[in-house]
Amino acid sequence: MSKKRPAAKKSAKAAKKTAPRRQGMSVVMNKRGGVPERLAAFTNLSLSKPGSDDALESLLEILRDTEEPIDVRLRALQTLGAAAFASPSFPAIERDYIATLRQVATDPDPELRQQVLGILAREKDGFAQKKLLEGLRDPAKALVPPEKALQLLAYDIHAEAYPLAREIVNHPPNAIAKREALRLLGADPGAVPIFERILRDKTETPEIRQVSAAALHGLDPNRLQAQVREIVLDPAEQDEMRETSLTAIKQLAPAAVAQDKQLMDRVAQLSSEGSEPVKLSARQLLGKYPR
Repeated sequence: MSKKRPAAKKSAKAAKKTAPRRQGMSVVMNKRGGVPERLAAFTNLSLSKPGSDDALESLLEILRDTEEPIDVRLRALQTLGAAAFASPSFPAIERDYIATLRQVATDPDPELRQQVLGILAREKDGFAQKKLLEGLRDPAKALVPPEKALQLLAYDIHAEAYPLAREIVNHPPNAIAKREALRLLGADPGAVPIFERILRDKTETPEIRQVSAAALHGLDPNRLQAQVREIVLDPAEQDEMRETSLTAIKQLAPAAVAQDKQLMDRVAQLSSEGSEPVKLSARQLLGKYPR
């Protein structure tokens, strides 16, 4: 009998440790409970230990259930995302997790759809890519706004996304979508003429022109140098674009700048006129190429 007592004590101690986890899951799964209580119970879940398979499956069940309150489903998604990195039991349910995410990607709730598609896009999931491209081709089938779809497609760019991005640049549904389309095209060497055109277009907003300058910097620095030189020389240009162009010239630092008398004379002129940011950028450039 004396030998069994330690085992009994150990068993009781283990049961005591697992009780909060079980209690937490029972509250989380209780559909009759209040949402605040259920959300609070998520903090009692211990999924970083072996043997959490059942708890993880229960969370997948909540995530799939369209009759569950959306706040509970979102918390289940968040908890599963954390478990993917911390739970040794997660590999056992990983396939079900991906299948569930694909199912929920078309859920009626827009916030849940967007979060799920974000997770799938970061995993470079083919299903998510297909749905995002489909929504850009046909807005009636879009699961997220076009600007969000473009952001998510940027995690794993495929060539078929480029024509859609160009179409959005030419016929943007809104300014944010145009900006995101340009950012996506920043990986497309064939888009250099588009960036050059937008960079020199004074009817475009400074933000859109600056995005184009950044993309051109990555794709073809020599073409950018030619464009920003003309912007600095143009007396009708916007101050924001002058500052951007002066900064770009300083970063590109081509040896020919020091010998470009017309440009350096203009920089010297800007160092004492215009906005303070322009004057500062001009002085910094002059400091890099003392005359």
